Amino acid sequence: MKNIAIITGASSGIGKVFATTLSSHGEYDEVWAIARNAARLDALKDVVPFPVKPISLDLSDASFIERMKALLEEEKPNVKILINCSGYGKFEATEKVPLEDNLGMIDLNCRALTAMTLTVLPYMEKGAEIVEIASVAGFQPIPYINIYGATKAYVLSFSRALNRELKGRGIRVLAVCPFWTKTAFFDRAIKKDEEAVVKKYVVMYEPEFIVKKAWRTLERSKRDFVIPGFKAKMQVLAVKILPHSAVMSIWQSQQKLK
Repeated sequence: MKNIAIITGASSGIGKVFATTLSSHGEYDEVWAIARNAARLDALKDVVPFPVKPISLDLSDASFIERMKALLEEEKPNVKILINCSGYGKFEATEKVPLEDNLGMIDLNCRALTAMTLTVLPYMEKGAEIVEIASVAGFQPIPYINIYGATKAYVLSFSRALNRELKGRGIRVLAVCPFWTKTAFFDRAIKKDEEAVVKKYVVMYEPEFIVKKAWRTLERSKRDFVIPGFKAKMQVLAVKILPHSAVMSIWQSQQKLK
């Protein structure tokens, strides 16, 4: 039986860094790297320290579930770790975002993440781990980043509750909550040639920093979520202290949004 890692969104950003640093956390017979871009997935073979099985899938297409079920049933691996990094956001007035994009964020960030998690779970044993990428955005309502923030609130809640449910099986679930992070996420989130919704970034973290903090939390703590970075932690603390109406007003003032 193969001991494997499965990583979605593995072709770039946080997912790619998780893939390239897997050896710092354990040994795996194979890494199932999942994303849409087949060429980038294939290139992981040169930088990932374990054999890579590239799986080109569009997780926003619900048919991916049947393919994953078939792959797992065929190989019957022991999944030691599942890392769900696929997701996207749109920074714009909610009514101006095309309906297909608003629903697409829900499909990919929530539905696909949930489907992947529950599809893989039967192939996990005691000691297995699940990492779900949530966001600091999940702690507060955010005008103009509305749907994205709401999907990450779902991921955070889902992950923490599932962690509690799976304790009896000895399976750990960790929600990672990054703040602004320097990845290709912004290429899709921001409309080119138009005034940006987000005009001020409190901080911009590197994906390597986010992943390092996630590994450290898995190894040294029993917490069910992690917020990498001091400024990110201060942001969440302020959101917990202040009424959300005030938080939204401060956000809009900071970004010069009506």
